[in-house]
Amino acid sequence: MPFLSRNIDRIGNDTGESHTHQDDSLTASSGSQASPKIRTTGTLVERLSSFYATRGKHLFDAIAAFFLIILFAPLMVLIAILIKSTSRGPVFFSHKRVGLNKELFVIHKFRSLDINTPSYSEKPGSTNDKRITSFGKWLRKTSLDELPQLFNVLKGEMSLVGPRPEMPFLAEDYESWENQRHLVRPGMTGLWQLSPRRQGSIRDGIAVDLAYIENLSFWNDFKILIRTFKVFWDNNTY
Repeated sequence: MPFLSRNIDRIGNDTGESHTHQDDSLTASSGSQASPKIRTTGTLVERLSSFYATRGKHLFDAIAAFFLIILFAPLMVLIAILIKSTSRGPVFFSHKRVGLNKELFVIHKFRSLDINTPSYSEKPGSTNDKRITSFGKWLRKTSLDELPQLFNVLKGEMSLVGPRPEMPFLAEDYESWENQRHLVRPGMTGLWQLSPRRQGSIRDGIAVDLAYIENLSFWNDFKILIRTFKVFWDNNTY
């Protein structure tokens, strides 16, 4: 689900794992500090070769997305009608993103900005941004504008939980260590999306995404989903 928060505690490691590497990754950035790297042996190999990483996660995503689409279908139809009746332009806003193994895909959202807003313009910094439509303010406040991404999950382009889906022109400048975040599918929600780091620059979140991948497990995904549901109404979302 797409409902996001910026004020939660960091998701911990699984039982028996050291906190040292994750803490280093979460405090590092791509600036003047050393580049955080996922270990190429041990934890990473075990995580990405596990049944959950190779088959279980995608299977769970597909089944969950299918039922969530059915559950929210009436709401999505209502949202589409309200978008068309309150502003000019299409119902959906589509963007290219970088997915698993750096393959490009098109992400879909309900349109919440004025039709004349450039596609890759800076995101709104407050609810008073004039680019946000009247109905779009409510959509962004609840993050219901991201519901169409359930279809991306169903198609296998995204996951319910994963790293933030990156824009192609930003990923072009990634260093090799940063490209490691494309080892898994991007998510509708995730550790970075729920982290206070979300208030910082986009590249500040890369270390958080890498920490998520290194600690990939069904239990950690479950905790992220539960915390996502708990912040259904986030007054800090623009």
